[in-house]
Amino acid sequence: MSNVNKNRTTVDIYGQQYVIIGPESSSHVRLVASLVDDKMREISSKNPSLDVNKLAVLTAVNAVNDFIKMRDQLEKLKSELEKE
Repeated sequence: MSNVNKNRTTVDIYGQQYVIIGPESSSHVRLVASLVDDKMREISSKNPSLDVNKLAVLTAVNAVNDFIKMRDQLEKLKSELEKE
């Protein structure tokens, strides 16, 4: 795999630094990392006894749940538009 069109961005998520390499812009990667960090901190504030691994899994579950809801809503809207 070539790194020709890939950006390297260092981000901080829940006190840990990560280097993300991919085609997305650095500003996009920082936005995604910020949202993940915010969600982890939100969940942690409600469940302070969670270890980092469980916190990360709950954050992923929340993110995928939100994604599925939005995907379903998009499909519903597309279907409604096709009926017009």
